Amino acid sequence: MGGDFAPGNIIEGALEAADQLRMPIILVGDLARMKPYLPAVLPSNVHLHPASQTVEMDEKPTDAYRKKKDSSLMVAVRLVKEGRAKAMVSAGNTGAASAFSLLSWRQLPGIHRPAIAAPMPNKHDGFVLLDAGASVDAEPQDLVEFAHMGRAYAERVMGRHQPRVHLLNIGEEEGKGNAFAKQTFNLLKPYPWFAGNIEGKDIFGKSVDVVICDAFVGNVLLKTCEGMAELIVGTIRDGVPNHPLERLMYWPVGKVTAPVKRKMDYSEIGGSPLLGLNGICMICHGRSNAKAIKNALLNTQRMIQEDLVSAIATAVKP
Repeated sequence: MGGDFAPGNIIEGALEAADQLRMPIILVGDLARMKPYLPAVLPSNVHLHPASQTVEMDEKPTDAYRKKKDSSLMVAVRLVKEGRAKAMVSAGNTGAASAFSLLSWRQLPGIHRPAIAAPMPNKHDGFVLLDAGASVDAEPQDLVEFAHMGRAYAERVMGRHQPRVHLLNIGEEEGKGNAFAKQTFNLLKPYPWFAGNIEGKDIFGKSVDVVICDAFVGNVLLKTCEGMAELIVGTIRDGVPNHPLERLMYWPVGKVTAPVKRKMDYSEIGGSPLLGLNGICMICHGRSNAKAIKNALLNTQRMIQEDLVSAIATAVKP
């Protein structure tokens, strides 16, 4: 029930994904509000589960956790905890989705703070950025855990062999950055997979696997990239004339820019998982369309199949 366009786009995306999924989808929410968007006959792997309450997008997570025990978010989290579902996918209140899953499932042994892993595009095959918004007040040791989690994600989900980790910083040289960055660098330095510092301008041009930072920096970077992508695509679109004959002249340009647009389109990925918990929580953009939900479900299936939770548990084991 969460998201700017719920429940319509959520249901549409789930139905589009149904025939590509090899596992069931449970749509959790207000059945009366969901009914207008449902077909007369549901696909065999799509099931409905009632929830009488909804966590609003601007609602405080702590208040919702105490007062809305039958919200779609809480019920979905409970289904995972009880083993009746393998993962939760939500386009609703990000803070609530993170808090509910953390408080209900708890962290994996060896993990002190969870991290949002955001797949990002670049000139090569992309990379994963974490933390992209979960743990704003992280400690240097937490970033070492982020590195382990990011490597497990890159290996299992992205198919990277022996993935390397870069620390986002204001310069490449050792000794750059503030005290936090320097301490983090020193903790990471003994690991053979640590590739050193990397500047923001280089993460899109160089071949990288995992980039780590604290959630404050990561979330600012993520949203800046989203805004810049929208500016670039919008500028290109605005530059094309409206007249049909004049638009024909720009047809070759469209073929060239189409791959760029796809790389910048958040709906191609669908969502970002919250790593470090005893379960998979896929967090989608609040304005997710049906395509984003479909891809979020497909990517979540891969995380389940690759047993990402166990891979992370093994990676952080002392």
